[in-house]
Amino acid sequence: MKVLITQPNYIPWRGYFYAINLADVFVVYDDVQYTRRDWRNRNLIKTPIGLQWLTIPVQTKGKYLQKINETAIADPRWAARHWKTLQLNYAKAPHFATLAPVFENLYRSMANQTLLTQVNLTFIAAICNLLHIKTPIVLSSQFELKGTKSEKLAHICKQLGATEYLSGKAAMEYLDVDLFSQLNISVTWLQYNHLPPYQQLYPPFEPHVTVLDLLFNEGNQAHLFI
Repeated sequence: MKVLITQPNYIPWRGYFYAINLADVFVVYDDVQYTRRDWRNRNLIKTPIGLQWLTIPVQTKGKYLQKINETAIADPRWAARHWKTLQLNYAKAPHFATLAPVFENLYRSMANQTLLTQVNLTFIAAICNLLHIKTPIVLSSQFELKGTKSEKLAHICKQLGATEYLSGKAAMEYLDVDLFSQLNISVTWLQYNHLPPYQQLYPPFEPHVTVLDLLFNEGNQAHLFI
């Protein structure tokens, strides 16, 4: 039983979905502190003049300790703006016209959503479907969490009956691997450098952009690149 636990990001890069696809259960870590200037509310796209951020404006003033699942969207106009930007920069992508109705409907449906987590979860689920990823998705807020950062993650894994925990290398700085070992749970550090390049507008190739870039360029073959 492989378990992935990670925070909900906005239209994440393809490595995020590669990790989901490896897991038997994907736990969205939604009840931890929201971090500013991070991937929760923004991601990168390619444009003819370089990389550009798409950022969902959120309410953070005076809310420094708020959780991700408590973070509210500050301006409902973000959805229309993001979709227009995607149209302008990906109209010439080979599969944009085919996928445009799917994402236009998503952006329209999310325009009045007040919570960032719900937007992210909606996009993640829709993208998983397009990539043929069937991994069940659950929320960390559904589990009993206690102790240190490592203990919380380990307790989630234990409650799920995990035998293997999938983690990004950034967690090497804090993760107590011995704690997982005591629970008979192995830790696997995710690697992404083997992911192959794909057809992309505006060279040179840039791997660390939103997965929408992959979908618009490769269409129903996109799953072959994760």
